[in-house]
Amino acid sequence: MSGTNAASGAAPCRFAHYFVICGIDTETGLEPDELAGENFEQSPLKRTFKSKVLAHYPENVEWNPFDQDAVNMLCMPKGLSFRTQADSREPQFHSFLITREDGSRTYGFVHTFYEEVTSPQICSAMQTLYQMHQAENPSSATPSSSSSSSMDSLASSLDEADSPSSSSCRSAACGGYDASRDTLYVSKALCLITPMPFMHACRRFLSQMHRAVTAASPPPLPLESYVHNILYEVPLPPPGRSLKFHGVYEPIVCQRPGPGELPLADFPLGQTFTLLGVENLVQLFNCTLLEMQILLYSQDYQRLMTVAEGITTLLFPFQWQHVYVPILPASLLHFLDAPVPYLMGLQSKEGTDRSKLELPQEANLCFVDIDNHCIELPEDFPQFPNKPEFIQELSEVLLRYGISPVGGAPPTSSQQALRELEDDGRNGNLGGEQLAVLELLQGNATLERLQALAKRTGVRVEALRGVGGEGEGQGGRTTVEEEELRNAKLNVQLREVFASRFTTMFADYEAFVIQSAPDLESWLTNREQMHNFDKASFLSDQPEPYLPFLSHFIETQMFATFIDNKIMSQWEEKEPLLRVFDGRIDKARLYNVRAPSLRSSNYQRCTVLKESGESEETQAIEQRLMKIDHTAIHPHLLDMKIGQGKYEQGFFPKLQSDVLSVGPTNNNRWSNRTATAQRRKDRHRQQTEHLTLDNDLKEVEGCLVLQNSMAFWEWDKASPPPLKPPKKSASECCLKYMQEARSLGKNLRQPKLSDLSPAVIAQTNWKFVEGLLKECRMKTKRMLVEKMGREAVELGHGEANITGLEENTLIASLCDLLERIWSHGLQVKQGKSALWSHLLHYQAREEKLEQQQAESPVSNGPERRKSESSIGMPSLRASVIQDMRHIQSMGEIKTDVGRARAWIRLSLEKKLLSQHLKQLLSRQALTKKLYKRYAFLRCEEEKEQFLFHLLSLNTVDYFCFTSVFTTIMIPYRAVIIPIKKLSNAMTTSNPWVCVSGELGDSGVRQITKNILEMTFDCQNLGKLTTVQLGHDNSGLLAKWLVDCVMVRNEITGHTYKFPCGRWLGKGVDDGSLERVLIGELALPNADEDFGRGCRTPDMQHSPGQTRRVSITSMGGRGYKPTSAQIQEAIGEAVNSICKHFHKPEKERGSLTILLCGEVGLVGALELFFHNGFKSARLFQKTVFVWDFVEKAVAYMESADQMGDMQETAEPLGLTCVSLCHYVSAINSSPRNIGKDGKFQLLVCLGARDRLLIQWLPLLVECPVIQRMYEESALLRDRTTVNALIAVLQTLHDFPITLEASLVKGIDL
Repeated sequence: MSGTNAASGAAPCRFAHYFVICGIDTETGLEPDELAGENFEQSPLKRTFKSKVLAHYPENVEWNPFDQDAVNMLCMPKGLSFRTQADSREPQFHSFLITREDGSRTYGFVHTFYEEVTSPQICSAMQTLYQMHQAENPSSATPSSSSSSSMDSLASSLDEADSPSSSSCRSAACGGYDASRDTLYVSKALCLITPMPFMHACRRFLSQMHRAVTAASPPPLPLESYVHNILYEVPLPPPGRSLKFHGVYEPIVCQRPGPGELPLADFPLGQTFTLLGVENLVQLFNCTLLEMQILLYSQDYQRLMTVAEGITTLLFPFQWQHVYVPILPASLLHFLDAPVPYLMGLQSKEGTDRSKLELPQEANLCFVDIDNHCIELPEDFPQFPNKPEFIQELSEVLLRYGISPVGGAPPTSSQQALRELEDDGRNGNLGGEQLAVLELLQGNATLERLQALAKRTGVRVEALRGVGGEGEGQGGRTTVEEEELRNAKLNVQLREVFASRFTTMFADYEAFVIQSAPDLESWLTNREQMHNFDKASFLSDQPEPYLPFLSHFIETQMFATFIDNKIMSQWEEKEPLLRVFDGRIDKARLYNVRAPSLRSSNYQRCTVLKESGESEETQAIEQRLMKIDHTAIHPHLLDMKIGQGKYEQGFFPKLQSDVLSVGPTNNNRWSNRTATAQRRKDRHRQQTEHLTLDNDLKEVEGCLVLQNSMAFWEWDKASPPPLKPPKKSASECCLKYMQEARSLGKNLRQPKLSDLSPAVIAQTNWKFVEGLLKECRMKTKRMLVEKMGREAVELGHGEANITGLEENTLIASLCDLLERIWSHGLQVKQGKSALWSHLLHYQAREEKLEQQQAESPVSNGPERRKSESSIGMPSLRASVIQDMRHIQSMGEIKTDVGRARAWIRLSLEKKLLSQHLKQLLSRQALTKKLYKRYAFLRCEEEKEQFLFHLLSLNTVDYFCFTSVFTTIMIPYRAVIIPIKKLSNAMTTSNPWVCVSGELGDSGVRQITKNILEMTFDCQNLGKLTTVQLGHDNSGLLAKWLVDCVMVRNEITGHTYKFPCGRWLGKGVDDGSLERVLIGELALPNADEDFGRGCRTPDMQHSPGQTRRVSITSMGGRGYKPTSAQIQEAIGEAVNSICKHFHKPEKERGSLTILLCGEVGLVGALELFFHNGFKSARLFQKTVFVWDFVEKAVAYMESADQMGDMQETAEPLGLTCVSLCHYVSAINSSPRNIGKDGKFQLLVCLGARDRLLIQWLPLLVECPVIQRMYEESALLRDRTTVNALIAVLQTLHDFPITLEASLVKGIDL
């Protein structure tokens, strides 16, 4: 195999690795392509038949092994197609790519044309098939087009529809085939396989090869010379250089960007924008960044490739990390069942309605209908930052090049548009008139020889060159070169606008990268356990409008890989994309020194483009075209056997393989250049072995793409799957996981498509199942770690530091994972959400069972009833069906996907997600009916582990349902629990209650006398904060001692306890008829305690949290805190308020609890005022702090009237007036809130209006203090009072706002 070695030596540096010819194998004859979905009702000319790789040169390249199945499938994704002389036979071009296991890509460029069938066996077989078809379908002998070509491009179908001559021929031939009358043609493909996407150059080379075959006279040299030249004598252009090499008729120029420029992208972005329009493209770009499932849909393979490559090119500096199959062959449609993010292209059949396209999962799918210029987006995803301004800037760039930003704007006819794309000479193809002239000239042997001689001697034959589609453009360039330059410039300018957005958004990303490992080996070993990026700090540094998008994006695999590459760059050479991006950030810093804290959400336009729209890169591109850096060796005669491969017009000859399997021996100098690249590839491969879950999946998917056989989805009827491989230790798995995947790929590549063994198929599926389980483990772990906060994890306690935004992102990600798990291995898809569909099946079965049980007279046994004497919350039964009914009753949710997500959020908030899903999956008969045997949900061990991971989420509290569905109506249940030992539980007055939450209040709700329990519906109140409880003081028993009020959200089951422990009634306690109670969330599983909860609440543990009940209403029987404890309590209360305001606005929670709750500011100040207070009088009424305030105010007012205060300083006088005014307003309020309630209100208003520290000195100076306070009281100690003022001073920095329930009825 010396030829192989010679061929492979310089492979990495060669322009092309393989030249391939695909077509019909006359020896095997016509083989129907069952995998492509055979339709026997169609005319035989419309059916698809198996194609074969007829030849490929060289035999193999060590660097890039030849994959025959994959290449054949992608060169002719729909197999062979036949035509007659009556049909259009325009040649077509498309490209494809193959993703290798290490994530690297190989590109293929295919020129497909029609060649006359000369084999009598094939013609007679087609004749027989046609006669059989006519006999079976006599009605089908009507004129019809045979448009199902291997290209199946829009062009072919349109040509047929429009061509008058072809329609007349077809009516004569009646759309059939008659061997005696018709000429039969079959598709054949010429393909170049290259390591880099030089699309324009390959297109022109293949086009010229085809022209050489169809020309009237032979080409200047045998075709072997040109193939040998491009395979072995044309190198890749070095970075930043241009290269000229020679096709059959014209030279071809290609160039490669320099090290500091954006990477190579030869697919025309302008065409992508034309096909979709700017707005649709930005939305598609957004979905790609958020790693959704993306399906492109078009009749034209090249359009699929152009859009796929265009969108992945725009991701710079990030790279798509998942399944990437821009052209999905018909035989691989099962691939759409993959439960992972993907970007795939699907060829649409002519006349197929989108609604008939059955897709396994659509919950997270972005469907792009390229031909109809429309896009279907998933529900509920964040928009790209500054989207309107971004679209505006892109539109301006397009308009400079005469492209409409709207996209899909049809010219005179869609056929004309495609004709212009195909025939305007931009790609070496010829228009109609020029083709006629050229054929005339090529028919003249003398002129042909003259032209060939002129080319060899370097003389330019202008007229002929013009006719050949290579007319002169500006500056001596041909029109084709002009067009390519224009495309290249437009590509760069559009990409610069996209790159500029990322440079702006991630300008400071390096500051948040966590470099924690001492060396590469330890980093690779501990990769999964490490935090590599400080997400919370990064988000806190971003402008608020960017947060919804960024919080989702930094959770993606492409961002994780980008950060991994950044960390690895401290030990290794920088990854090329990262190097370019970091260079741009450094350059931006030089021009614009921006402090990270001054983040602005104002749109920053791309600064790289100058006024003219030109940039340094566009100028470099033009420069390289004007001054060609390298010229490859010209094609030359080879040492060939004479008489073989004789020229025959219209037929591609059989090439001499012996001269094409070996390259020239003097090219080994190229191989030295690739040593660095080879080492880099090895390191990259090593890195991917340690990347997280999605890269594992990518590897597996890479294998599948490589061998292009997903028949493994149908093994239901085959023998059972083999035993799973034994479990390894974590470190072993880490190292061996990728090797397993690779060896799997190699095994799969060998057998033919039909020979896939069930064992290999099952093994591949285990990879998906294990991958989903691993993703579940990582997601739940991440949710727990973020929710608890890093300090909590390290120290075992600490305040939760997760923001609502991050939480929402993680929960949306969990919803997406559950949808993918429920979509895996689905038998029949119903609706867009697989999970909701399963729930509906479950609901139908359960309701049927309920109905049967209701009809049967059998008793279910005695129900457990609570004793009548106890008052409390009746328990809430956990039920999958009940929660479904709640969701179904929500009119705001219109789709199945939305309902499934709402149900997941509700179950998570109720801490029932794992339990509900276990219940759902316990109906095994239903699961078997809905899922194939390989589905995740039918793998018992993995399913158990999955439910266990979800169970761990019960350790933290989520409000992900309450906080998202803010406008829905929710039923609430309120129960009032009196203290029975000390009073009648009943009262003759009419009680009422008003419940308030973060989103609003319920309004006053009257409670039926002596019932003490009520339910009411009102719009979602959010987390509950306060309850106002009161009565109208009517009747004889108008006094009421209430222990607490319990309120429950009947949908989420969240129960709040509002402690009271005070009297309501005139002439008792502080005379209050109404109290504002502050709530706290009760423990979820304490249902029984609610029933037994008719007792005084337990004493709080912390001295700073002593209930003021013990000091006031209970006559001071409770223990009295020391002055040090009181001061500590005040400090803690103020500290909590400061912390509250330092959180992002949306994450702050309730300020009311911090002001009036158990450990709030009001309670702490009451302790301060009660210290040393002479409250209990012998044979007299209890005196309250409010009495002291009123007496002090009365003294101030009388002193003012007598003129004593006129000598005081002006500010002090104003302060005195403000205190008197506030006390008067509180006293004249229509509410009966009692003396303690009034003091609470005064403190809250003083804190809000920043007056507390001015009022304190007035109260201390007032002579009344000596009568009402002991000498040792804290209020009479000037040092302590000054310290208190200093502490309260810190609250002046914050805008305190009070809940409406606190200040209702106060007129200031």
